[in-house]
Amino acid sequence: MTICPCCGFKFHGALSSGCKQCGARAVGEPLPRPAYELPSYGRALALSLAGGLIVIVYLVQTIVAMVQRGTGWFGFWSWVAAAETAAWRLKWISIPVMFIVLWFGGKLYRSIRLQPKRFCGLDYARAGLVASATVACLIALLIGVTVPARLRQRELAKEAGHRAHWHTFEAAALEYKRRYQTYPADFKDMRDRLPDPYGTIAEALNSLDPNGYQPRAEMAVASEKSRPLGGLALRRVSASTTDHDIPAGGLAFTKFELRMPGEDKILGNDDDWIGQDGVLKRWSDVAKGGVGQSVSAGALQQ
Repeated sequence: MTICPCCGFKFHGALSSGCKQCGARAVGEPLPRPAYELPSYGRALALSLAGGLIVIVYLVQTIVAMVQRGTGWFGFWSWVAAAETAAWRLKWISIPVMFIVLWFGGKLYRSIRLQPKRFCGLDYARAGLVASATVACLIALLIGVTVPARLRQRELAKEAGHRAHWHTFEAAALEYKRRYQTYPADFKDMRDRLPDPYGTIAEALNSLDPNGYQPRAEMAVASEKSRPLGGLALRRVSASTTDHDIPAGGLAFTKFELRMPGEDKILGNDDDWIGQDGVLKRWSDVAKGGVGQSVSAGALQQ
């Protein structure tokens, strides 16, 4: 394979017969190779620059995280926490980049070590490769040790979301009871009869399953002169209740239970959340006899 020095065209044959692209011909014999050739430092320089750049990027991200924290500039654990934050921020970019750098860097370093007459700067190449590997191991270590804490934070965030929806729904239900002397019969009743200027009630209802809401009418034993009578009767919630306040059918709901699906997003499993009487708990805790355990859906004892 011959490369024309004039146009760069590649062809098979001697240049003395002329380039097949531009027609240029050799005017003499090729120059002999020099007696002494200086080794190349390009590969070592590439490894050094790659390692230094990775170290600088990670160090800058750590300093930025420390500045955002604002405290503990001279504390060891504050720098460790900042390094953990930087590791999580760079995980999707730094890990693939460093994998490529280490793979190609290993091949370049091996070529420098095996051909010392052609390439120089073995120590600088080794330093750059070690720097890249150190940062990669440090990021992997800091991410690994913080995974349990991140998982706990994720669980706390999900629990906070459930509690936010529960408190919004509970406040709306209490407001409904204050207005109409009964809890709403269903979600539609709450949407239609409660003002929602900021949309918080609608947002909470959209995130909840209507099948998880169970209003109940409290039962009480009717008595006359302290003598029990046969059967049970519905207790009126308020003596001031009017026909306008009582919902359709004349039944006033005095309690409610709200069940929210857990991780599987399926209602009716043990990971559900259940809220009643102002308390929100996991169904697994309620089933063990915790606060808030109640009867099954909509059962009125006779």
